[in-house]
Amino acid sequence: MLFMGVDIIKVQAIINPVSGVGSKRKIPKMLEDVCRAKGCFLSVVFTEYAGHAIELTKKALEEDYSCIIAVGGDGTVNEIARTMIYSDAVLGIIPKGSGNGLARELHIPMDVKRAIDMFIKGHVRVIDACDANGRIFFCTCGVGFDAKVSQSFAKEKHRGSLTYIKNTIEEYLNYKPEPYELLINNQTIKEKAFLVACGNASQYGNNAFIAPHANIQDGEMDITLLSPFTPLDIAPLAIQLFTKQIDRNSKIKVFKAKNVSIIRQHPGLMHLDGEPIMVESRIDISVMPKALKVFSPEVVSLTDEVKNVFEDFARFFENKLPTFLNRNLL
Repeated sequence: MLFMGVDIIKVQAIINPVSGVGSKRKIPKMLEDVCRAKGCFLSVVFTEYAGHAIELTKKALEEDYSCIIAVGGDGTVNEIARTMIYSDAVLGIIPKGSGNGLARELHIPMDVKRAIDMFIKGHVRVIDACDANGRIFFCTCGVGFDAKVSQSFAKEKHRGSLTYIKNTIEEYLNYKPEPYELLINNQTIKEKAFLVACGNASQYGNNAFIAPHANIQDGEMDITLLSPFTPLDIAPLAIQLFTKQIDRNSKIKVFKAKNVSIIRQHPGLMHLDGEPIMVESRIDISVMPKALKVFSPEVVSLTDEVKNVFEDFARFFENKLPTFLNRNLL
């Protein structure tokens, strides 16, 4: 027995060595020490190319690993998580990316040691996933403006909340709203919109809350429709996005549903958990209830939330401030 309350015999750690920020050099030894103390077998493997985490996860499941630990950013976590859908294995996340959407939604500590301590406590949640035209996501998918911002954000070398806001403003200057037809709860809604976002979870990542009241365990999505807005609306929308109050904005409409179809005039861009892809003109999205077992804190304290905020600030000053000084002062 490795983690309290959960029978764990074999643990597979899958590490993306190039994702996100911060060194991962000490993580294998930290996991090895815990597994040795708890009497279980640990295997550590490193991804070498896009999609490799999927192959490694399939192999781990075939070999009856009961815990698979994802070490990396949203891309790595999603590759592993969607391969584990409806399996008996439990996902552990050590967040080492820039957005860390699913980890933040589950209140997983951003600090490696605290994340590993959380595994030892062994609280498991069973969360929903969603399917969009056969593609699985866990936090959000969207079409329109947020998909365009995701495409721009994906090209950035340095990511974070400030970069996200910068890209949002830059894309706004050239973006034109599109007409959409939404089929929700036996109703047809036709509107021109800046974006349509489907939230299984409350945030995109980076603590940007597009669906503040979404619950990743309730079997429903929160569908957010943002009507066209003016430059004067940008600042209030940005503030509300990062303070869990965007649903209070008059430009926002929110619907709850287990299924939704989004129909637009042409095939185009969509994002799945921040990953931009090209899809058909009609997108059918549905909730997959109780799809994935994942370690998370049993109780989220205010102290934990404050620690995560301070860790975010620390990473910002560690990674952004030197660049700023070099470019502007030195």
